[in-house]
Amino acid sequence: MAEQKSSIKILSENRKARHDYHLLEGFEAGMALTGTEVKAARAGKVQLREAYARVTNNEAWLVNAHISEYSHGNIMNHLPGRDRKLLLHRAEIDKLLQKTREKGLALIPTKLYLKNGRIKIEICVAKGKQLHDKREAERNKTMESEARQAMRAVRDKYR
Repeated sequence: MAEQKSSIKILSENRKARHDYHLLEGFEAGMALTGTEVKAARAGKVQLREAYARVTNNEAWLVNAHISEYSHGNIMNHLPGRDRKLLLHRAEIDKLLQKTREKGLALIPTKLYLKNGRIKIEICVAKGKQLHDKREAERNKTMESEARQAMRAVRDKYR
């Protein structure tokens, strides 16, 4: 039996999440979407910046994710900011509920992507960064960039 490669196409990414949070653990979830939401998401009309996930009544929900209305949709078009149900196994939902009860932890969506024709979302358990943590991360990023440039300059000099 031949193995199938899983093709992944990123539709939307929450880059600000890595800046604002320490991402601890990630989960892949499906989403219950309507037809026009799927078409709009495939067109890349998704905004995850202010979104978060929560567990209520033993169900996981994606809140504040903005999927724009589909341009060719009719009167049956979806509401852009509605809450969307996340499709996870019971054990995963229980684990997320347990983690979010800890002080200072939140569920943050980091990417929305297409995997084998299905729309998936990556949800991470995250702890908020303090201002000094953000500054330190920025400083480390700058130092790494400068070191890479210096190494490239030395390498190019001796070519």
